[in-house]
Amino acid sequence: MTRLQDDFYKSVNGEWEKTAVIPDDKPTTGGFMDLHLGIEKLMLETTDKWLAGEDVPTDPILQNFVKFHRLAADFDKREADGVAPAMPLIEEIRALNSFKAFTDKLVDFEFAGKPNLLPFGVSPDFMNAQHNVLWAYGMDTILPDTTYYEEGHEKGAELLAKWRSCQEELLPHFGFTTEEITDMLDKIIALDAKIAQYALSNEESAKYVEHYHPYDWADFTALAPELPLDRMFTEILGRLPEQVIVREERFWTGFAKEFYSEANWPALKASLLHAAATTYTSYLTDEIRVLAGAYGRHLSGTPQAMDKKKAASYLAQSPYSQAIGLWYAQNYFSPEAKKDVEDKVRTMIAVYKERLETNDWLKPETRDKAIAKLNTIVPHIGYPEKLPETYAQKIIDENKSLVDNVQKLAEISIRHGWSKWDKPVDKSEWHMPAHMVNAYYDPQQNQIVFPAAILQAPFYSLEQSSSANYGGIGAVIAHEISHAFDTNGASFDEHGSLKNWWTDEDYAAFKERTDKVVALFDGQDSHGAKVNGQLTVSENVADLGGLACALEAAKKEADFSAADYFTNFATIWRLKAREEYMQMLASVDVHAPGHLRCNLQVPNFAEFHETFGVTSSDGMWRDEADRVIIW
Repeated sequence: MTRLQDDFYKSVNGEWEKTAVIPDDKPTTGGFMDLHLGIEKLMLETTDKWLAGEDVPTDPILQNFVKFHRLAADFDKREADGVAPAMPLIEEIRALNSFKAFTDKLVDFEFAGKPNLLPFGVSPDFMNAQHNVLWAYGMDTILPDTTYYEEGHEKGAELLAKWRSCQEELLPHFGFTTEEITDMLDKIIALDAKIAQYALSNEESAKYVEHYHPYDWADFTALAPELPLDRMFTEILGRLPEQVIVREERFWTGFAKEFYSEANWPALKASLLHAAATTYTSYLTDEIRVLAGAYGRHLSGTPQAMDKKKAASYLAQSPYSQAIGLWYAQNYFSPEAKKDVEDKVRTMIAVYKERLETNDWLKPETRDKAIAKLNTIVPHIGYPEKLPETYAQKIIDENKSLVDNVQKLAEISIRHGWSKWDKPVDKSEWHMPAHMVNAYYDPQQNQIVFPAAILQAPFYSLEQSSSANYGGIGAVIAHEISHAFDTNGASFDEHGSLKNWWTDEDYAAFKERTDKVVALFDGQDSHGAKVNGQLTVSENVADLGGLACALEAAKKEADFSAADYFTNFATIWRLKAREEYMQMLASVDVHAPGHLRCNLQVPNFAEFHETFGVTSSDGMWRDEADRVIIW
């Protein structure tokens, strides 16, 4: 038995870990995944009834979901159709004989959701978060991070070879010859190696405030002179934008001119052909679906693809996720729980405000601005008030094929996305459905969002002690609030706009503290990989602030128990995972592994040492001088 004074996380979760079983089609099990699996089971049982015509909802949107699910679950039809639904797109790409012929079709390809290599989108302007503008991004790499391409990386070459072998097994099903496949993959891999030289690493991407690069339209178009951007965006947006925000500047200034060119057309065509073959793999035969997911399963160490019934359920839910979430919340999230969590959020914000008011390392002018930001945070609990306007348009034609309906649904979403350009931001839209076990802070809208699915045990329950709830959902709520003041959120003002509201001295003091958090996590072992302190710093700062604030709130309750508080905090981060998955996460995930989120954070608090009798001879001890508190 592990002593909690030596390894608190293992002491709390060790017995659970001995018996916990990772599902064959998942990379992990644990706090979040256990809840996810419960919802997965509920949705499969419920939609089975709906498919059988039992208890079908009267809501027309959900009735269209059932129609779509019925098409997705018609495995006999999918087997009979084979790869035929994908062939028109492949032939359309195959017929393109020049970069010019490709760019002539780019707008049609974009609105139809066909492969087009256009990394653009509409999002709020960092400098004016109330307004949607055009953003330019970059190209993804085959491997999980640019670090995998560095010379001597032990996994890079092996993973690239695995990716290639997976494609060599998949592509013959679409009629490509061995020679065509060899040529296609040679060109794609060569192009990918070039992209990796210009793409952002995950560590760079995590510092998203550094990637705001506004360009006047004429200056931007000069970066890719062979790409007819004026014509394309006049058609897409209705008129030319005056400006575009470039996120991946290195790609556009260093590689876009070569990438978007007639000289590079053979490599682009190879990439487009591959994308055409893989666009619809989820909707074709089960053999194709399983083959197409082989590389992803290899990355995560997952031994088995999910079965076809479950895959069809997820596939069908995707375009209707918000409607499914709303149904879930209305049936499984009580008004009492919603009110109680809303009260907890108000309590947490009040406690955070008290802590800011008594903060001893910020000057009054910075402290006042931090409080102004805190006072304008908007919480959303459980479920959105309304569905996105596109949902009423998602009408399924059962006389058409699954892929035809998929195409129509994609077009609706794509046109809606572009319609937001140069319009005010709709702050009522959620970025997660209510049946997702997660939560988030949106720095551009200064909102915290808690879907109904996370508001259950062990995170939250009316049956748990108040201290256990504060150590669970309370710490999560305060974590999301803390994102307003993490290493990214601290650069945005109360309106969600990029603005420096710090004095130089105060920001230096803030950075000194966050650097200690970086050092605390950097180089820690995670299943044989090393944690990147810079990659994970924002989430770790949010964990630290959340833990401090929720502890303060818990202490105000008459039944306060520090043991309940810290024990449930350890419980929510319990995780059993596959080695390959955890090693990959070390290079791509902005979150630290669960055991470190617990064991490296709780020793910062005197209450932890006092409650559990932790002394300087114990593994969990941390000297007072080394304890870090920021918010």
